[in-house]
Amino acid sequence: MRHKNYEKYRKIIDAATKVFAKKGFYNAKVSEIAQEAGIADGTIYIYFKHKDDILISLFEEKMQEVLDNMKQQISLESDPLKKIEKFALVHLKLIQDNKDIAEIIQVELRQSSKFMKNYHNIKFFEYLDLIGHIIQEGQEKGLVREDILPGIAKRAFFGALDEMSRFWVLSKKPKYDIETASRQISGFFINGIKR
Repeated sequence: MRHKNYEKYRKIIDAATKVFAKKGFYNAKVSEIAQEAGIADGTIYIYFKHKDDILISLFEEKMQEVLDNMKQQISLESDPLKKIEKFALVHLKLIQDNKDIAEIIQVELRQSSKFMKNYHNIKFFEYLDLIGHIIQEGQEKGLVREDILPGIAKRAFFGALDEMSRFWVLSKKPKYDIETASRQISGFFINGIKR
């Protein structure tokens, strides 16, 4: 999404990331985002109608970055089962390395009724479809059972990663390291779908 003054738009998104992560979506005020961005309150409304719209734009941008990174990372593997392992590791590392964004996506975004009821992000479904395509590729190569439905399996795998991500975001001191968690989650999943 390009705006007339991309620099101001970028300042708003970056400021919102900090303010939402620090104060929470509901407790954050547009005036605080403006102050963090170093702009007048009214300037935000030139770019966004509501605070929810800032949150949605932030999500769209980050989802595109995550999607591009994941595609690049899994393209380095030829074995579909190794791609599943790589997907888990990259996903969880992204959460660990981007705590502010992770908190916004894992906690704050889910508190936006506008987002939960009305918003369907194509990039998120593309992200899920990456998992589905890996499973289909595994079936084509005879590595994954034919009775596995990719639509169900991709949601189950993502659900496990999503729950571990949420756990890390909400924990003051996570009990598990990234490598152990990704290895175990991908291992449980692979053992359940492989031939």
